[in-house]
Amino acid sequence: MNKRTILIALLVINRVTAWATDFETATTAVANMKVGWNLGNTLDSNSGDVNNMWIEKWTSRMPSDYEKAWNQPVTKPELFKMFKDAGFNAIRVPVTWYPHMEAKFNLNGTVWDVANDGIGTKIQEAWMKRVHEVVDYVISQGMYCILNIHHDTGAANTAWLVASENDYAKQKERFEAVWKQIAEEFKDYDEHLLFEGYNEMLDPYDSWCFASFGTSANYNVSVASSAYKAINSYAQSFVDAVRSTGGNNAQRNLIVNTYGACNGSGTWNSHLQDPLKQMALPTDGVSNHLIFEVHSYLDVKNLSTAKSEVNQMISDVKNHLASKGAPVIFGEWGTNTDEGYDNYRSNMLAFARYFVEQAKANNMATFYWMGLSDGEHRSVPEFNQTDLKDAIIKGYYGEEGYSDISLPKDSESAVITDCYNLQGIRLNTPQQGLNIVKVSNGMVKKVLYK
Repeated sequence: MNKRTILIALLVINRVTAWATDFETATTAVANMKVGWNLGNTLDSNSGDVNNMWIEKWTSRMPSDYEKAWNQPVTKPELFKMFKDAGFNAIRVPVTWYPHMEAKFNLNGTVWDVANDGIGTKIQEAWMKRVHEVVDYVISQGMYCILNIHHDTGAANTAWLVASENDYAKQKERFEAVWKQIAEEFKDYDEHLLFEGYNEMLDPYDSWCFASFGTSANYNVSVASSAYKAINSYAQSFVDAVRSTGGNNAQRNLIVNTYGACNGSGTWNSHLQDPLKQMALPTDGVSNHLIFEVHSYLDVKNLSTAKSEVNQMISDVKNHLASKGAPVIFGEWGTNTDEGYDNYRSNMLAFARYFVEQAKANNMATFYWMGLSDGEHRSVPEFNQTDLKDAIIKGYYGEEGYSDISLPKDSESAVITDCYNLQGIRLNTPQQGLNIVKVSNGMVKKVLYK
């Protein structure tokens, strides 16, 4: 039998679940995301240097040229089915928009004269169509999808979103115009689609860790103040722009990052927690539909130290960010990739499980960046780091791993009929009367065939 995705309607204890009139709250959405993954180095690919616009120089600039530019294949829907079957319930789709707007890229060699060939405000139809297709791949699996503005921020000299009051004033109109186009494109989508306003936005000195760290003195109060005010202004503009488009966007759950998506981790500088402390919750016309995001990449050479850092980081994020009135996600997380030390792999796996366990215990969703399925492995599709995938899944679901049949927590058993395929159970032939027993915390512990 050919593999098919079958929509199975379950009538359990005479309950029928229908879509609610109102979107679920941000708190509920974060809980329902469970564990997530980033489709990295794909729709976010870009040349990244105004002096070496190599994609624009050497390709036809088709959407697929960008999608493949950073050594990833063209994305297929089967990839997301694989993640869904494995227990992931959310995908973050990073997108870089500036190469797909109004710039002509009539280059002098590989040099882009931005001043005379600006990006304008309008997104190209072909690019929006491809982004839409990938979002649909995710949504069709019943997963949550986060769509963002990605490498339009960051340290590259192509970034047009910069954290300073002057840059915000220059880019406010364009930033809002881009978000209104994205919001209009997806305004009829349900609560499984979330928008993230911007990725890792930095000050004019490309300061990581906290604003103004890149200045000569490693801190400048004026630069820092301007950067934090700008981040809060961008966040407010994002919320206002999306809400103004109406429809489902009036209550769609929206995500805003701290400065640089910094998480406040570490004790080596007294300003490390400033990005958490200075972040404001945007004003919104609806309550509990906003989410904060931070990123985390910790060194795991010393596993005990890494676990302690996770504990402290989560505590700081709760105290200085979540306390402002919105749930938190780790939109990106990972570990150092230096494999040249003893116990690297075992430390990484133990850390991954611990990180997910602690985030879940503190009501925070996690999105791994991005190597669980990398390069041509995505075309198969297959996981090229199955042990890491297993560590992440066990971190969320426990030692028994994942089963994708879920029932109400108060039910003892149920019978599913007319099933061709149950993801995770892998039935090869039609079955009548599959008896589901021993339900614990909503997850199936045992199945019997009648």
